[in-house]
Amino acid sequence: MEVPTPRGAVTITAIGPRRIVEEPLREAMIPLLGSLALLGAGLALATLLQLRFGLRPLRDLRTALVAVRAGTQRHVPDEQPGELQPLVTELNALIDQNAAGLAHARQHVANLAHGLKTPLAALSLRLAEAGAGDDVRDMVDQIDRRVRHHLGRAHADATGGARSRTPIAPAIDDLVAVLRRIHADRPIAVDIAIPAGLAVAIDAQDLDEMIGNLLDNAWRHARSALKIDAAAADGVVTLDVADDGEGIDDAAIAQAMLPGRRLDERGDGHGFGLSITRELAELSGGTLVLGRSTTGGLLARLSLPLRA
Repeated sequence: MEVPTPRGAVTITAIGPRRIVEEPLREAMIPLLGSLALLGAGLALATLLQLRFGLRPLRDLRTALVAVRAGTQRHVPDEQPGELQPLVTELNALIDQNAAGLAHARQHVANLAHGLKTPLAALSLRLAEAGAGDDVRDMVDQIDRRVRHHLGRAHADATGGARSRTPIAPAIDDLVAVLRRIHADRPIAVDIAIPAGLAVAIDAQDLDEMIGNLLDNAWRHARSALKIDAAAADGVVTLDVADDGEGIDDAAIAQAMLPGRRLDERGDGHGFGLSITRELAELSGGTLVLGRSTTGGLLARLSLPLRA
């Protein structure tokens, strides 16, 4: 430090140990840093607790929606926090609206099936009297079985009947045998890998219709082989049907699911097989996804519930 004097500036220098200055600062900083660390840890813990307990109603809501989708309960419970109550009310209204639409559609199917029952019985009798061939009578019998099937489903829905479980392997073996006769002009090698005893919570008639549509589609477009395998995981059975045909690109997959939409105009198909299969799968709590197989053809992945 310089001090002015009559004879000029005088420089005053003070010398002392550095610790005299640093120790008080260190003694003040250590408690301050410790307090800040404790404060940060407390805020982090408070944030985690707030997220865990604050978001619990949303986790409970998700669990309730999973239960509704699985069919174990009909509605989302109304006892919810005030912030979620309007959402729960709208969800339950949507569930009721979908259930009413589904019941209405099933009633129409039941009415149609009931209306066809008597004419089919009369037609079967006339064919028997006329000595019609076995193939014609078999087709009438198939129609009659489908009519009875839909009547039985309508009765089960009305009385709350439980969904039956159907083994997959026997259904596939029967369908492959039928398709070999139908497409006798197209010898296709079929590789089947289905675990013994694997079953799904689907009515046998619905399972035959879904798998039959997928196998028929694969058989029509395969070059020389198709592969069928299935596995169960997390309460879901995944059935893959893959062919070695030309396949379809990603842009055409959504189009292939539309009712009546045919991407290949060759042959005598009508374009309803995949859409019917997807609808039946979704009504049963499953899904149908299309993709490309490892052999370059189409892969149809059908996911169905393992248990009702």
